[in-house]
Amino acid sequence: MTSLAMRNIRSTTRSATQLTERSSSRITRKRPLSTSERGTGKRIKTEVRDDTSNLVLESAPTSHSRSSDSDLGARKIAAHARFHQTSPFPDFDRPSPAECELAHQILADLHGEKVRPAVVVAPTSSASCGDSPSVLDALLRTILSQNTTSANSTRAKLSMDQVYGRHDDWDAIVRGGQSKLQAAIKCGGLSAVKSRVILNILDQVYSRYGRYSLDHLFNASSDEAMREMLSFRGVGPKTASCVMLFCLQRESFAVDTHVWRITGLLGWRPAHAGRDESFRHLDARIPDKDKYGLHILLVTHGKRCDECKAGGKVRGKCPLRVEFAAKYPAKTLKKEEEQELQESKVYIKKEAHNTPVHCEEKASNGILSGEEESVLKEEYAEHINIPVKREQPI
Repeated sequence: MTSLAMRNIRSTTRSATQLTERSSSRITRKRPLSTSERGTGKRIKTEVRDDTSNLVLESAPTSHSRSSDSDLGARKIAAHARFHQTSPFPDFDRPSPAECELAHQILADLHGEKVRPAVVVAPTSSASCGDSPSVLDALLRTILSQNTTSANSTRAKLSMDQVYGRHDDWDAIVRGGQSKLQAAIKCGGLSAVKSRVILNILDQVYSRYGRYSLDHLFNASSDEAMREMLSFRGVGPKTASCVMLFCLQRESFAVDTHVWRITGLLGWRPAHAGRDESFRHLDARIPDKDKYGLHILLVTHGKRCDECKAGGKVRGKCPLRVEFAAKYPAKTLKKEEEQELQESKVYIKKEAHNTPVHCEEKASNGILSGEEESVLKEEYAEHINIPVKREQPI
């Protein structure tokens, strides 16, 4: 008997009371367990499951695809293990703790200090990026936010609320299949890929644990939690790091497009470093005390600063860049700075220009921009055939 059939039998024998049990209120979670509390056997509140008698994916994963998923997850975990708490660029000694502290201070003066909340609350009016007391919800919210604007990911989340009653009704999402989910999140960009990623993750989670929950990761070590999330297809270091930082409230320095761009301008990473390499390098170099605040401040600055935002023009007025140019003049990377600003001008905004087919065609024709190629190969190379090219060092 197949696992799906057994699952259907279990579902039909559940009581009517269990089938109608659902919670419509927002979930909040207080601070994560301390190191001393982990492993003590404390019970963690898990999400309530619905009837799964019709739990069927549009196309069930084949043994070949499951093997491919396993191989991909193993490669990601191996890369994580190789550079866990160490930089892939051991001879690159930036940023120093003093540089991190200086940048943190300058950005806090500009945009206000960012302090981690004591209680994680899932916002109802935005998708956010990892802000949820449910690990699974945080992970899939972050998937929605990948490679698009916060406004677009929020529209996708609100559209899911409307289509499914709420965006985290996992049973309804799985029963509806990929076409329905893809249509619901089309306004968020990359809907064909993201809908497949979301359904694959939900299928993997239920297959492993018999319920839609990853809340056991609150009791896991940071290394164990990162390995688990990386094992899912479509989840890279940036996505996993966001969940670590905001949901699990662990110290992890997530590298999004703004962080990658500005740390390049400051010379905090090698010019040729991709996003995954940049994450491993910066996560190893930046002190834990600065990771939460500095991440948020760099993202905020990357959106607001006329000089540091994508496509911005250098006018010599950005306090962050002026201060660093004065203190570290020999380490500025002007050529890289100009190159990254030029590449960052391209940002995919319409679904018609943000589909795997379109980007794959552009890649095969050699006209995919540096920003588009970097974004797509970091998160979705396993889903579409993008030729992987390494940037040349300056």
